[in-house]
Amino acid sequence: MNPQTASQRELQRLAWARAALGDPAATLERASTDAGFRSYWRSHGAGASRIVMDSPPGLEDVRPWLAMRDLLEAGGVRVPQVLARDVEQGFLLLEDLGGPTLAQVIDDGNADAWFDAAVGQLLKLQAIAPPPAMGVFGEALLQRDAGLFEDWFLRTHLGIELDCGEAEELQLVQRRLMDNALAQARVVVHRDFMPRNLMPVEPGPAVLDFQDCVVGPIAYDPVSLFKDAFLSWPLERVDGWLARYHGRAAAAGLPVPPLPVFLRDADWLGVQRHLKILGIFARLHHRDGKTRYLVDAPRFIAYLDEVLPRHPQLQPLQRLLDARIRPAMAEVAA
Repeated sequence: MNPQTASQRELQRLAWARAALGDPAATLERASTDAGFRSYWRSHGAGASRIVMDSPPGLEDVRPWLAMRDLLEAGGVRVPQVLARDVEQGFLLLEDLGGPTLAQVIDDGNADAWFDAAVGQLLKLQAIAPPPAMGVFGEALLQRDAGLFEDWFLRTHLGIELDCGEAEELQLVQRRLMDNALAQARVVVHRDFMPRNLMPVEPGPAVLDFQDCVVGPIAYDPVSLFKDAFLSWPLERVDGWLARYHGRAAAAGLPVPPLPVFLRDADWLGVQRHLKILGIFARLHHRDGKTRYLVDAPRFIAYLDEVLPRHPQLQPLQRLLDARIRPAMAEVAA
């Protein structure tokens, strides 16, 4: 969005907010942004603070967000309340769930309790019957995710051109990861169910950034929650949380496999997700000028280092990591 358009949008947003709030003197301050074009603004004025979601038409359609919000709310998931809406202009007035996300308040001492609460919300989400039109986390999406890693992280960011043997080994691992994902039982999947997208409110935590929910593998959201893009925990603790999720999911009648199979599935989906996020962060950096994301790239390499030794079928990726990726990252960082 160019500066003139941004300035016009700012005036539109303030005028709409004042009308929706019934407060001609209300002001707005930025509350947060996400990796897309959507932005969030906190109101200040005569009444209680509210959040204005700004989804510029033509750049970020607000209707999928609204449809998914309504679906999740009907399933008992704690989501933000919508107080006013203007779909044509791309503005929503939402309840203010507060400033810090769960990522900012969770720590060693309260993590067990907060993750128990988050799993409670996740189990409700996974129990929702997906509508017929919901997208599917299937072959096409998995192929796209695999391409992000090779195109943006390896080639664009690290300058790595794989030789034929290396390319075949990477494709072999990606194929194994995809086959594992496709073989899992399918439920509604948030795809970014992590503390940064959870708000520490009661009852809750409240779930944010849910507009991209799809039908997909049951282990995806649990591993996303405990192996976060921005926050890491010891592997033994993660394994314990995954086992606790598994027990609660089985008790709730969700289609989880036996625990050893589920833990393998979570590991493999974690690897698939870590590779995808490395590609997305590199794309945000090089294409979109959003430089703050790639600072977390070493976190994902550490996740891979933790779990790849557990799985001989994924050793070609370990070899590529050791021989090409780690040296290239050191060179880029130098």
